[in-house]
Amino acid sequence: MFDKTKASITLGFLIAVAGLQSVAVAQGPDAAAQTPSGDQGFFSIVFSGGWVGFMIVLLLFALSMTAAYLVFEHVMTLRRGEIMPEGLGDEVRQRLIAGQIDEASQLCHQRPSFLSFVLLNGLTEIEGGWSAVEKALEDATAEQSARLFRKIEYLSVIGNIAPMVGLLGTVTGMVFAFQQVASTQGSAGAADLAEGIYQALVTTVGGLLVAIPSLGAFAVFRNRVDQLVAEAAYVAQHTFTPLKRRRAPSPGKSAPPPPPVEGGR
Repeated sequence: MFDKTKASITLGFLIAVAGLQSVAVAQGPDAAAQTPSGDQGFFSIVFSGGWVGFMIVLLLFALSMTAAYLVFEHVMTLRRGEIMPEGLGDEVRQRLIAGQIDEASQLCHQRPSFLSFVLLNGLTEIEGGWSAVEKALEDATAEQSARLFRKIEYLSVIGNIAPMVGLLGTVTGMVFAFQQVASTQGSAGAADLAEGIYQALVTTVGGLLVAIPSLGAFAVFRNRVDQLVAEAAYVAQHTFTPLKRRRAPSPGKSAPPPPPVEGGR
């Protein structure tokens, strides 16, 4: 069975080392065999493009670190025990059966979570009957689920921004390459053009290395949030079942029909 937690940690690790991977891929296995007086290294190529190229690589590294932090945070917070503390729904349900509304509210305050927030909103509307409680539960669930989705949305933003940053590096690298052609009036050789093209490819690879794991982690956490929200909504509905049964009219106890009027009056 696929373990989502292990998959998320793996994605976070891939994102955290995205900057180092882009450097290794760009330099290739023959980088160690280069002499100091020979070809330039990776950072020399980056600085040769000016501060624009350096800032692009730095931005990609910052995005990778941010994505890794978000993945780690979501792995720690998007857990069933954090969203729905074990036994909270049953304990609140027992208090409702006994008519102990204040004690039920205290239990929710003592164990703050997604479920406790939803239950508290239902308890505040308990005097209005089942329809008011049901509406409060739906509104609280929608509000809390939107909050969780906003948190994981940052991974999607990073996954969309990183390729654009890499594309910006690609464009600046190509500009640098053609600038070499212009400055030498067309006499620039392949070695002169290789630096700009190299820089362009490095930033492209770096952007993809950050974007792909970020979007993958976003998809995993989005499904996780959907699952936990659905379970929390079910537990909240089950917790208030005694109230629903209490308010529902009992069968066979409907009001008797009015007596017939004599003489058709």
